[in-house]
Amino acid sequence: MPDLFDPLPLGGLTLPNRVTMAPLTRQRAGEDGVPGDLHVEYYRQRASAGLIVSEGVFPTVDSRAFPGQPGLEDEAQQAGWARVADAVHEAGGRIFVQVMHGGRMCHPDLLRGAEPVAPSAIAPGVPVRGFSGKTDGPVPRALETEELPGIAAAFASAARRAVDAGADGVEVHGANGYLLHEFTAASSNHRTDAYGGSPENRARLTVEVVRAVAAEIGAERTALRLSPEHDVQGVLEQDRADVLATYGAILDGVADLDLAYLSLLHRDVAGDLVAALRARFGGPVLLNSGFSEVTGAAEARRIVEGGLADAAVVGRALIANPDLVRRWREDRKMNAPDPSTFYVGGAHGYTDYPSLEG
Repeated sequence: MPDLFDPLPLGGLTLPNRVTMAPLTRQRAGEDGVPGDLHVEYYRQRASAGLIVSEGVFPTVDSRAFPGQPGLEDEAQQAGWARVADAVHEAGGRIFVQVMHGGRMCHPDLLRGAEPVAPSAIAPGVPVRGFSGKTDGPVPRALETEELPGIAAAFASAARRAVDAGADGVEVHGANGYLLHEFTAASSNHRTDAYGGSPENRARLTVEVVRAVAAEIGAERTALRLSPEHDVQGVLEQDRADVLATYGAILDGVADLDLAYLSLLHRDVAGDLVAALRARFGGPVLLNSGFSEVTGAAEARRIVEGGLADAAVVGRALIANPDLVRRWREDRKMNAPDPSTFYVGGAHGYTDYPSLEG
């Protein structure tokens, strides 16, 4: 089996190690959604990870999921991401930008007059976060069938901006209870058209989005993030047979593309479901165990050196340790992450964690 620090061919890249940075919500952008100096420094500091995947980025402001989220809808946002990509590359790193639509998890005051949309008019049953604070998630507007090609086109447009800004690729966010995941799950998708009902129909929008992005920027620069059975933000998937059928339909629908990678988030990294989806995909798989477990060096090694996936996806350890790869390789002391700073804005807890050199 490969070592955690062995190279990994992935799309058009060769990662120098198999420690990849999870897409981490950090809420450091302003209302304009433009990445600034803090983003440039934050991502530059973590360039020694085998691959950086950015926080989720909105393709259109009416899909913004949380305050402080950066976008990729206009030239100013693209220019901000160009500065980030340049800094990561100058530091020797590689970066994919994750593109996401917040769906029914969009607080109305984030959307500049638009209303939250979803596959069906079903409230999430959990709070949503806006500029004015948390409120109970409202009942969203169910998208009309004729609107769905526009969703795929928005993802593709944002992907084009990401690559034009210098990013190495784009990860489509089909996980964590946001729009594409809402379409995937029967609990949140009660549609009766070609995008609801059967597993194949519920998989359809994710397949169409991935294919639109791949057509725009190339499949070797396109990746997909999925979180089956995560049961988060009101999106429940508790029928294993349905989960296998639905996620199998997603992977079958993109099988001919030869995507850069599949990123899976699941609480049981060694379980049958992850193994089945990895075999179904056939290409490089990145894996992490979800929000409830901090991925330490032992878990990352188990994922890679135990043959569970091709690379480990790491979140909080990389928040607190910008030079994490060196610390793990040399068995050095770790900084502890401070959760009170995760979502509050500013440099503290974002760019001021010390490196071994500092």
